[in-house]
Amino acid sequence: MTSEQFRQFARYNRWANARLYAAALDLSEISYRLHIGVFFGNLHGTLNHLLLTDRLWLKRLTGEGDHPKQLNAILYEDRAELTRARIAEDERLIEVVEKLDDTTLKGLHSYRTTSGMPKSQVLSDILMHIFNHQTHHRGQAHACLSILTGSEPPSLDLLVFQRGGTAPDLEKLLRSTYPPR
Repeated sequence: MTSEQFRQFARYNRWANARLYAAALDLSEISYRLHIGVFFGNLHGTLNHLLLTDRLWLKRLTGEGDHPKQLNAILYEDRAELTRARIAEDERLIEVVEKLDDTTLKGLHSYRTTSGMPKSQVLSDILMHIFNHQTHHRGQAHACLSILTGSEPPSLDLLVFQRGGTAPDLEKLLRSTYPPR
């Protein structure tokens, strides 16, 4: 894959997360936290996992930020705070990917696993994993929304993004629904 394709995936990632989070913010607190049998229990656990793993990988890639130790940790109990953190992490991921060129993507990148084991992997393979992982768990979150609302959640299809589909302004939504404390 090329650096431009990864840039597109980073922008798509932000777009899809905005659509998903807007729908999640619209749920009642009970529905949002209802255990429905997905891998991380509920929508809140799944969204926390996605943020956590992005932080973990960005720490591995940049040396900056948090490196959570448990993949099921709840980073934010409050969903508004979680949303604000998601917005920031999506921007951070875009910034990191924007700096990469095709030559850098072909190189090896060394890091440590959560258990401390040293690993080296081609950087483009790491990025493919990051974006594939996001898609996998966003699919679980999307299924949660279908189950919880009984209706079709917003489309997260890449083609919808590529065709100019809109995403909500999460910061504006948060200001109107969940003002800062």
